[in-house]
Amino acid sequence: MMEIYTDGGCSGNPGPGGWAYVLINGDAEPLEKWGAEETSTNNRMEMQAVIAALEYVHTQTAPGAITVYTDSQYVQKGITEWIKTWKSKNWKNSAKEPVKNQDLWQRLDALSASLPITWVWVKGHAGNKYNERCDLLTQKAIDSLS
Repeated sequence: MMEIYTDGGCSGNPGPGGWAYVLINGDAEPLEKWGAEETSTNNRMEMQAVIAALEYVHTQTAPGAITVYTDSQYVQKGITEWIKTWKSKNWKNSAKEPVKNQDLWQRLDALSASLPITWVWVKGHAGNKYNERCDLLTQKAIDSLS
């Protein structure tokens, strides 16, 4: 079983952004990756962390069951609940306006469609070892822009 912890954030919203993930696959050493963007939003960075992790997973052979842990209810509820309605309404929200971050939702939807993923929301800044590690790496990513 593979576990993926993700986080993203910005210094200001919008502002300089960073994302990170920690991937745990059996007994192997955890894999840590992070990245940054000059200008982004918290939600986009949260999504980018998961997208980057799943892009990596797609390079692996038969990853098996995957659990993605995110402290973003936007990501967790978006991919497990809201996306079905958005797709059925041609990517319009309840106000009949275009869904924000549609480009990333479509990428995340495509990447997750063929994988056996369980999506779990975890409380941020609550002592979860790998969530805290992702937060630290996200801050490192943001700091790399200065």
